[in-house]
Amino acid sequence: MLRRAGGLTTVAVIAGSVMFGGAAFAADIGKHTIKFASTGAKGAPIVLGMEKFAEIVAEKSGGNITVKSFPNGTLGGDVQTISALQGGTIEMTTMNAGLLAGVSKDFAVVDLPFLFDGPAEADAVMDGPVGKALAERLPEKGLVGLAYWELGFRQLTNSRHPVTKVDDIAGLKIRVVQSPIYIDLFNALGANAVPMPFPELYPALETGTVDGQENPAPSILTAKLHEVQKHLTLTNHTYNPQIVMIGKKFWDKLNADERKLIQDAANESRDYERKVSREQAEKAVAELKAEGLQITELSPAEVERFREKAKPVADKYAAQIDPALMKQVNDEIAKVRGK
Repeated sequence: MLRRAGGLTTVAVIAGSVMFGGAAFAADIGKHTIKFASTGAKGAPIVLGMEKFAEIVAEKSGGNITVKSFPNGTLGGDVQTISALQGGTIEMTTMNAGLLAGVSKDFAVVDLPFLFDGPAEADAVMDGPVGKALAERLPEKGLVGLAYWELGFRQLTNSRHPVTKVDDIAGLKIRVVQSPIYIDLFNALGANAVPMPFPELYPALETGTVDGQENPAPSILTAKLHEVQKHLTLTNHTYNPQIVMIGKKFWDKLNADERKLIQDAANESRDYERKVSREQAEKAVAELKAEGLQITELSPAEVERFREKAKPVADKYAAQIDPALMKQVNDEIAKVRGK
């Protein structure tokens, strides 16, 4: 609420309406239904973020905009969902930002192995000029980037034997996301990389089609992958920002008030989702251990061996990225490390 000097004018914003001195002027918020799809499992941080986003939008729009969440890949895998967003049959999604390397190659920067030492560095990169520059590449592809949530740091599981050193990965069939850099990374580490959509992962592990997979600990827990895996190695090999996107066809139908409402809700739910993700990551490893997974923590020296083996892949993809963008990434990381 704002008051003009002298108390002559009172302004308040209430659920999509603006009050001037007691008279209401409704903000221009129309009736819309948004289908918000992801491959995340119920209870995972990204799905909790979707639910929080829906709550915020409902409140801010006075119930005019309804967001319906579709987790667990019920509307298709990530690749199909991108096409559906571009075609206008689904309005929103959230997925690994690195998957958009097939849309714009510069998105591969977020999947460079061992890029970030911690979440503070990731936030500085994704919420700053780098994240903005990446989002600017999307509208011409029929997509609009709203915010970056997170899955967190990825870990390795398998059903065959403990991975205590990089050589232990040799020969394991490891499911990876459908992105070339993940395929190249795990092949370089000695595995046989098998790309497949997340909804197909549990049965593939259960039947032995693949020996293992790599995901953040909360995702491993909520998807109950511990039921079909025996060993977890805390590799922290890649950090996953999750991009929240809306289809440009739908976005172009919205007016300025509606766009601002949705953008603000995406930012507000981003902060909530990250907090939940980081809290869950701290708890998930202990819970997975209690569920019977054998946990391996790598020594600093062994992490460096992983990094060295992954370096050719990091160098290959870094060379394909806009040099100016790569410099921005390194500059933002250096600022955080220098504080």
